[in-house]
Amino acid sequence: MKINHNHIIKIAMVAGVIFTASCRKTYFPSDRVEDTNLLTTPDGLRTATLGNYATLKSLNYENNYHWLAELPSDEVAQGQNSSSDVTNLFKYTHLVNSANATTYFQQAYYIITAANKVIRSIPESATTDLQQIKGENLFLRAMLHFNLVRMFGRPYQQSPTTNPGVPILSETVSEEEAATVKRSTVAQVYDFILADLLKGAQLMTVNKSNSFATKLAAYALLSRVYLYMDNNAKAIEYANLVISANKYQLLQNTEYQTYFRVAPETNKESIFAIKHTKTENYDYSAVGSLYYSGDANGNALGQGQSGWGEIYASKKYYDFLNQNPQDKRKSFISPYIVDGVQQVNTKLTPGAPMYYVNKHNLQEGVVNLTSPVYLRLAEMYLNRAEANAKLNNTQLALDDVNVIRLRAGIPTYALTDVTAAHSILDIVLEERWLELAFEGHRAYDLFRNNRPVVRNYPGTHSTINGTVNQTINPTDARVIYFIPQTERDKNPNLSQNP
Repeated sequence: MKINHNHIIKIAMVAGVIFTASCRKTYFPSDRVEDTNLLTTPDGLRTATLGNYATLKSLNYENNYHWLAELPSDEVAQGQNSSSDVTNLFKYTHLVNSANATTYFQQAYYIITAANKVIRSIPESATTDLQQIKGENLFLRAMLHFNLVRMFGRPYQQSPTTNPGVPILSETVSEEEAATVKRSTVAQVYDFILADLLKGAQLMTVNKSNSFATKLAAYALLSRVYLYMDNNAKAIEYANLVISANKYQLLQNTEYQTYFRVAPETNKESIFAIKHTKTENYDYSAVGSLYYSGDANGNALGQGQSGWGEIYASKKYYDFLNQNPQDKRKSFISPYIVDGVQQVNTKLTPGAPMYYVNKHNLQEGVVNLTSPVYLRLAEMYLNRAEANAKLNNTQLALDDVNVIRLRAGIPTYALTDVTAAHSILDIVLEERWLELAFEGHRAYDLFRNNRPVVRNYPGTHSTINGTVNQTINPTDARVIYFIPQTERDKNPNLSQNP
């Protein structure tokens, strides 16, 4: 597969050049003269903000965010070693010069810097429409700092006031200061995120589509952030605000089973998604190309037919999902079966079952097209369920879990199902696993709840010690990534993770 991954890299480089060139027609993040001209008019500020959204669609941001968030989980299996850094991310053999971590770190701060230029240009006395623009950029800045502190700072539950997080870049930090800024503590970064989201929610008053930041998107992210902080009352408060707004609906039946196959603005459940159109299809460079190889109807084919098909749903996840064969969430898995026989990737011993994942494919009938969903209504029910579980509101937690299970078409839980061996928190976390799989939640859900990632299934992790068993404890050093060495070379004040 070395040739294949080199092919991906070449396509990504070409797409990056095209993307940069197209973006620079409207947004000039490193040219002070152009910035000055662009950011002095309402139309210019709107154009700059659209440029910030567009940058989220770049391969440098979108793909790297997904791999860094998702590959450390126990719901995926890599079926064969590759020459790319993806193998290191999956196996927890992280590098100080990781290509994926370095590129994501750089791209996230690139967008943060761009957002700061817009925020800085809009005074408190600005008109309502400009305040909306400012609020949207505050949301983007908060989202990016949150992603960064999860990836490069330890879980909030582990000494947040002393553990280093990531550098905070606000609009008051000059370019000269940004070059030497130190890492703030995890707690300080979270406080900054909360302040941005609360202010952004206050400023955003326009009811936009789910491809843009909105007040309810800020509330949804506040619910997630507070949950990560174990501020359960606040997590419930903001989940309630989103659910009770009645703007979003849980999709049902076939609409749910094809959730990720429609354009995001027509999806009634998505709160915030990174919209791609048919002309923005990265094809073999897209995230979904490593998950799936098949036709436009979700039927699996051999590797290389439409994508590389190297990352699969883990046998552990598939077996757990299949405990209820009628579970509608099985629609998001396309097992590669030939003449009734489940196919196995034999490039490893033991071989990995080829359970293709199609959550990142098939949008509008295009095999490798996707609009990654960052926030959706089902998570709000599950955030509220987890927070209530931790507050010992067992029935309330079960009620929300059962909403999700009813939608999936599987049996619901009663209070008698909650036992010492199967606690209410166990039940909630299991449902989060089933519902939010392959969306970048699982490893964080485990580590922030002081639980390990346990891999007892085939995958490239077996090449580390010759066994399929790998356990990563929440206190292990490598549950987070190294600060990229290239950034430390440029900024000597950036401390390294142990």
